[in-house]
Parts: sequence; structure tokens; C-alpha cells
Amino acid sequence: METDTTLETWLFNPLVGKLVSVAIGIIAIVLLRRVLGRAFIRRIEDREARYGVQKLVTALAYALGIFLVAVVFSDRLAGFTLAFGVAGAGIAFALQEVIASVAGWLAISFGGFFRVGDRVQLGGIRGDVIDVGILRTTLMECGEWIQGDIYTGRVVRIANSFVFKEPVFNYSGDFPFLWDEIKVPVKHGTDHRQAREVLARVATEVTGPYAHEVASAWREIVGRYRIEDVPLDPAVTLVANDNWLEYTVRYPVHYRARRAVKDRLFMGLLDGFNAAGVGLASATFHLVDAPTLEVRVRP
Repeated sequence: METDTTLETWLFNPLVGKLVSVAIGIIAIVLLRRVLGRAFIRRIEDREARYGVQKLVTALAYALGIFLVAVVFSDRLAGFTLAFGVAGAGIAFALQEVIASVAGWLAISFGGFFRVGDRVQLGGIRGDVIDVGILRTTLMECGEWIQGDIYTGRVVRIANSFVFKEPVFNYSGDFPFLWDEIKVPVKHGTDHRQAREVLARVATEVTGPYAHEVASAWREIVGRYRIEDVPLDPAVTLVANDNWLEYTVRYPVHYRARRAVKDRLFMGLLDGFNAAGVGLASATFHLVDAPTLEVRVRP
């Protein structure tokens, strides 16, 4: 009889009822999120739009869960205010890195540091942003042991708090082009004007197809920020040293096409140099003969 009374008391306990209500509500929210994912989100063909909708649905699910708990336990929240205040100070100190990461997520989301799809350098690591979570940003790494801006295959997760501690380099934010350059050594005695003409012609031919895009993007960034206008055409400069004539070709290039454009430039200039009879220089060493020594022996 006493066991039945205890069971009845436990079943009709208001706290148990609220816990059951919260559990049922959370299960319903999870099921609704999965149904939306399978029936609606997967049908979105655009990857960026699909990713954004998926993140929005996840955030709404968390918000609904928090709202459900707040509504169910609204009559008990007032009694826990003091306890939450005392515990909050200790939790904030112990989880300061987590709190900083959450603050970093807010800064990333609303501050325009970067977004999914951008190429950034964060915490000394360069790569494409493939996900921005509440605590960590996920990158597909580029570079490292591979010469070129291509993926290494490693997925790197960086705490969002890094946006407050180190510079954030965005390769594709407001201006998706970079200035790159190549150095070309040419032999002394070569027609330097002809070599310069070949380099300028090849650089213009290679970068010409996207020159309009560079100019348009640069006009936008000049109109948005206080920045000086600069020439956007390829530039060739010359420095003469003891070994060779060193030409430097500077040109704008899309951040994803540096390696491909550099390959086309070298192919074009080699063809142009061969046709014009211009020779590339290399390190040479001249061995000087030792002087003749005369030895006289006195008798």
C-alpha cells in the first residue's frame, strides 16, 4: 500500500510532469527539424543557399528548445535567480574561452569578418571556410607542404576566439583579387628593351580576359573605403645586378587562379623569348687560372 502511494505521488508530481513535457517537446522539435531537412532542405540545389537554410533551421530548433524550457519552468525561474547569479560567476571564469568563442561567432556572423566560402588565413592557417559553428570555424587547409593554393586534404577547426587575438586575412572578402609577381633573369648583353616588350605583351595577353572584373571590383572597394587608387594594368620593372638583368612582372590575379595564371605567364614568356632570341640567365661560375710560380734555387 505504501509503495502504491509513493508511486502515485511520483507520477502526479508537478516537476515530473514538466520534465516529461519538456522531453516530449524536444523530441517533437528534433523530429520536425529532420522532416524539414529531408523534405525541403535537400531539394535546394544551390549549395550556399542550402547551407544557409540548414544553419537557420538548426538555430531555430535551439531557440525553440530554450523557449520551451523557459515557458514550462517559468514559475520556478524566480527562485533560482540568486543561485544562478552565484554560479554564473564561477562558470564564466571556468568557461571564459568558450564564452570568447561564442562572442567570436557573433562577431563573425554580424561583423563581416568572413563567411562560408571565403579563403582566409586565421590563426596562422590558410584555407577555405567550409563551416562556421558557435564555437569553432572549420577550414579546408591550403598550402603548407604543397606549393600552390590548392587543398592539402586536412580539415582544420579553429576556435572563434582567434578573431579577437590575431589578424584575420580575407583573400576573397571585398576584393577577390591579389597582386602577384614573377621574377625573370635575363642574360647581360641581351636587347633589354625587346625583353621588356615581350614580358609586357605576354602579361597583358594573360591577364586581359579578366581585366574588366578587376577594374569593377576595385571601383567598389575604392568607393567603400578611404583608399588610394592604383594602376591595375600589369607592370614590368627592371633591376640590373652583377649576374643578370632581373625583370619583375607584377599583375592582379584572382585569389583562386594564382598557380594557373603563373603557369600561363611562364609558358608565354618562354615562347616569346625563343622567338625573339632572348636568353634566360642562370648562375655561372668562372674559374680563374692560378698564376705561374717561378722558383729559383741557389747553388
